Amino acid sequence: MTGNRLLIVDDEPAIGAFVGRIAAKIGYEILAVSTADKFLEHVRSWRPTHIMMDLQMPVVDGAALLSHLAAEKCAASIILISGVDRSVVEAAGRVAAGRGLKVTGVLTKPIRAADLLEALRTVKQEAPWLTVANLSAALANQEFHLVYQPKVDLKSGEITGLEALIRWQHPSRGLIPPLDFISFAESSAFIDQLTHWLTGTACQQLRDWDAAGVALDVALNISARNLHEPRLAELLEGHCQAAGLSPSRVTLELTETAAMQDAVQMMDVLTRLRFKGFKLAIDDFGTGYSSLVQLHRLPFSEIKIDGTFVADCATSAESRSIVRLVIDLAHALGMQAVAEGVEKAEALDLLRELGCDQAQGYFISRPIKASDVPATVLKHKESAWFRRLQSRPGAAGKGVANSA
Repeated sequence: MTGNRLLIVDDEPAIGAFVGRIAAKIGYEILAVSTADKFLEHVRSWRPTHIMMDLQMPVVDGAALLSHLAAEKCAASIILISGVDRSVVEAAGRVAAGRGLKVTGVLTKPIRAADLLEALRTVKQEAPWLTVANLSAALANQEFHLVYQPKVDLKSGEITGLEALIRWQHPSRGLIPPLDFISFAESSAFIDQLTHWLTGTACQQLRDWDAAGVALDVALNISARNLHEPRLAELLEGHCQAAGLSPSRVTLELTETAAMQDAVQMMDVLTRLRFKGFKLAIDDFGTGYSSLVQLHRLPFSEIKIDGTFVADCATSAESRSIVRLVIDLAHALGMQAVAEGVEKAEALDLLRELGCDQAQGYFISRPIKASDVPATVLKHKESAWFRRLQSRPGAAGKGVANSA
């Protein structure tokens, strides 16, 4: 909706995939290529608004590609990346700027996730209608609502909790997905208002489900910006108290990239949240470059395996190895391992065999309305995924297979 089209060219596909995953999460449309000829073809046909370019390409180097872009009068914002000395990259950037190109950033390899995220957010073009005033009006007019995606215990097959996901039903633009407004909200103080609304709404919903005889936990996504509020733990605890809930029923999810930005600040606020009883999950694990020392020190209780790896773990040996390693890492650190993005039965089978603790995804359930949650929970034993879990080795009462 915001029209941010990022074309990535890097002869290392893993780097292109890494950049693409992070960029997609803040609202970019992504196209990644690994050769110069494909890159130039897509510059002309796809017309990207943003380009991320490796300067050390085989056959045709980045300097030559920049010359081609200048000849094409390319108007895209360009971020340069390379493993050579930063001064060399910056010099290439000055030459490109002198030729009329818009070079807006320089990153050196290995790329830190936090630096990449900052560079992408700095140049991202927001829709002209997306303003803090419009977001505030949407909140006041009750245009935001929550949907909930069930999380299942892979040992028992029971639905034990749900992840709350925010949606914006705009009166004229229709349903606006989070990718189109969360990044903007995070760039302003509005993200704090949105987080408090989300927490209060989800806690009240838990109370309503309790009254209907359905006791569940809920997971909420929070922003790294929220953690700059020193009273965050007390404010979120207040929402739980207002609903008569224990904070232990609330898991706060923070992305891996955000969690590694400011270790001292993270440690302070996250520790307070844990003292209050909240559980903490590190989300999208595997998409950033985490420090294992930081991961060990920060008080997380759960690691969520990114859906990029879960989606093809049953068919890709590389993804399967990553999933196995993350599950083992979580257990070695005394944490739960949760897989997101389960879309196929085969992936569910493998996660069960590898000893993953919980899972969520479209194969289990798409996000559902709050009013549909009680019926979904009460009828889950009729579902295909529950019957599959019960029929596989390791079902409840049979012992859990673990080939990790």
